[in-house]
Amino acid sequence: MRVVVAEDAVLLREGIVRLLTENEMEVVGQAGDAEDLLRKVRAHKPDVAIVDIRMPPGDEDDGLQAAKVIRAEMPDTGVLVLSQYAEDHYPMELLSDGADGVGYLLKDRVADVSGFVDAVRRVAAGGSALDPEVVSRMVGRKPADDPLAELTPREREVLELMAQGLSNKGICEKLVLSERAVERHITGVLAKLGIPATGQEHRRVLAVLAYLGG
Repeated sequence: MRVVVAEDAVLLREGIVRLLTENEMEVVGQAGDAEDLLRKVRAHKPDVAIVDIRMPPGDEDDGLQAAKVIRAEMPDTGVLVLSQYAEDHYPMELLSDGADGVGYLLKDRVADVSGFVDAVRRVAAGGSALDPEVVSRMVGRKPADDPLAELTPREREVLELMAQGLSNKGICEKLVLSERAVERHITGVLAKLGIPATGQEHRRVLAVLAYLGG
């Protein structure tokens, strides 16, 4: 797997590069600003780009805007955005064109090495990965008269894992449930939220996120 890492904090960037290398990923480029990120991604066409949301030259959401350019120009390159803030409008903006090959994690999540590596691989493979804290904020802010209020505690757990981008198998492992039980809970969640069960994981994730962000 080939990766470009864009992070203006040198120590964090070097830490991420070392972590990826130790997990048998090839870092083909590093960037400290959004413009260099785009140059490196265009030159190397990696499987995934890991991008800090706030980068020079503007030190605002330059990384996010570069990530959107990458998605538009090179749809085969996954994009995993790292942020210091649990704001849900950033991931919704990133996901506006689809959930395939997209991730959004808080920087603290890098310390969870296995979870971070899994997210990188999932995004590179065309899946999605959304930070659990961001998903929890999106679920928790819905009004009391919303269909979310009808969900059982277990269905809410399943919903959050669906929105994070986990597959049915991943949800089974996380909640220690049988595949049949997970399928039953997912059917209940989708029915109560009025979301059609398309059978395609990433479209399902996007539908759930669109609902939560509405």
